[in-house]
Amino acid sequence: MIVDAPEVPVEEFERATGWRLNPESACRGPLCVPLPRPGPTLPVGLLAERLGMGLVHDDAHGLWALGPPAVTGRALESADAPDFELPDPQGDTFRLSSLRGEKVVLVAWASW
Repeated sequence: MIVDAPEVPVEEFERATGWRLNPESACRGPLCVPLPRPGPTLPVGLLAERLGMGLVHDDAHGLWALGPPAVTGRALESADAPDFELPDPQGDTFRLSSLRGEKVVLVAWASW
């Protein structure tokens, strides 16, 4: 999740991450983590600390990026990749979900 302020609106955080915030905690499925909810926004630093989310701040662009939660001690919550679509070399649309049920290795590369 990428935000442009050190505080994130609760509704935006819930929509983007699947966490549900109540007055005493943040819950996602059966997992609940104590978390104060003082108002309509929460500090991204507090969310990162309590939910085990990586946090990166880009001063030059005024952006904060929250990574996936790791409160369970795992870097990823599952081995399920999100679906995406890209053009193949012939210009047709390829969807990752077309390979569902098969073993897939994804290799990503960037020149920077």
